[in-house]
Amino acid sequence: MARPVETPAPRREGVARQLPVFAVVGALSTVAYLGLYAVLRPTLDAQLSNLIALLVTAVANTAANRRFTFGVQGTRGAARQHLRGLVAFAAGLALSGGALALAHRTLSDARTVELGALILANGAATAVRFLLLRHWVFAARSPS
Repeated sequence: MARPVETPAPRREGVARQLPVFAVVGALSTVAYLGLYAVLRPTLDAQLSNLIALLVTAVANTAANRRFTFGVQGTRGAARQHLRGLVAFAAGLALSGGALALAHRTLSDARTVELGALILANGAATAVRFLLLRHWVFAARSPS
């Protein structure tokens, strides 16, 4: 009988190695997110454009961080990790959606500052996302 292939546990290197990789993945994801938002925004409302752009890029971001930042390979645990990654997505959506709502409520021409509000909200969401990914989504599990 064939033995199941074991997927190596996530690398638990220090923050000093993980942060630069996370930053590169995050920068690429942010550019893709803002680009997709800018493409969607002329035809969709701000909140829906934000939701779609963030969801598409969050899935890709989680996959990239899984592989490059946290060194997880294979499919074992991937579904659970992506579901947990959606919690991090929800935190980012709450922050960016709140930033858009605040900009629209307080500024007369919010459309001109939407990208700025999203960049600021994305910065805060990035810190939350790193902590969630490092300490919950891709935390090394002790053997059962």
